[in-house]
Amino acid sequence: MFSETITKLINEFEKLPGIGHKSAVRLAFYILESPNNIAEDMAQILVDAKHKIKFCSKCYNITENDPCDICSNPKRDNSVVCVVENVKDVVAMEKTHEYKGLYHVLHGAISPMNNITAGDIKIKELLERLKDDTIKEIILATNPTVEGEATAMYISRLIKPLGIKVTRIAHGIPVGGDLEYTDEITLIKALEGRREM
Repeated sequence: MFSETITKLINEFEKLPGIGHKSAVRLAFYILESPNNIAEDMAQILVDAKHKIKFCSKCYNITENDPCDICSNPKRDNSVVCVVENVKDVVAMEKTHEYKGLYHVLHGAISPMNNITAGDIKIKELLERLKDDTIKEIILATNPTVEGEATAMYISRLIKPLGIKVTRIAHGIPVGGDLEYTDEITLIKALEGRREM
């Protein structure tokens, strides 16, 4: 129905999350019908993002600077670390404007069904951070899913013997939900109602 080049463009858009065939066709034709500079600018921005964005060597958030702006901010409380599953969860927590500590991004959750073990996410790196004795509390803010709960319990069991306070955000967040889709008020209440594990 379409030329080979248009079909390839549509196929690439379909690889994006949440983009079905009809949306991919609309996006492809938007690009094709736009002035050349729009497609060229978009292509350059994609290339720049892939080359410039990296992981912070301390918290594993995405950044252009290492350490990231949060880790290098002297106004942040470096005695508290909030552990989250992914980068989008950092964004969700920051929207509350209530949390003033640091973060640690796991880049996933333990999921035996999907062959994701503790070694596949950034738990070892979290334990390395705890060796400097400045961290007094770990807030476990993994998603309230089976995988998120299992990950929180696993991390809690590793950290408690070190004498560091381990808390879990309160469950104002619906079970099965994701932090990135939770409103700021619910996240604030979840932070306020966190409990020791």
